Amino acid sequence: MTEDASLLTLFISSFLAATLLPGGSEAVLVGVLLAYPELLWPALNIATLGNTLGGLSSYLIGRLLPDEEALSRKIGRHVYGLEWTRRHGAPILLLSWAPLIGDILCVAAGWLRIYWPPALLFIAVGKFARYWLIAMAIN
Repeated sequence: MTEDASLLTLFISSFLAATLLPGGSEAVLVGVLLAYPELLWPALNIATLGNTLGGLSSYLIGRLLPDEEALSRKIGRHVYGLEWTRRHGAPILLLSWAPLIGDILCVAAGWLRIYWPPALLFIAVGKFARYWLIAMAIN
C-alpha cells in the first residue's frame, strides 16, 4: 500500500473507530508506522483528526437528542446518571479515547449541551495523547 493510501486508510479507520460503530484504529496506526516510520507526525495528525471528527459526530448525535429538561417532561421524571459528566464538564472528554465509555461520553457531552469549543479541544487532546503513546511504544 502506498503512503497516501495508508494515511487515507488510517483517517477512515480512526474516524469510524470514534463513532458509535465498533472498530479500532490502533492496529492501523501501528501498521502505518511500521511500514513508514518517517510518517510519524503526519500519521499522528491524521489519526487524531479522524478520531476527533468521529468523536465530534457522536457529540452532535447527543445534541440531536432532546435535552434533559424536555426528556424529563416527556417521561414525567428527572433523568439521573450523568451527574459526574455534568460536574466535570468538558475536561471529562479527555477520556473520549477510552474503549466503550469514550463514545458514550461524547454523546453525553452533546446531550448535556456542553459548550462545543472546549469539548472539541478536550476530545482532540485525549485522542492525540492516546495515539502518541501508542506511537512512542513502538518506536
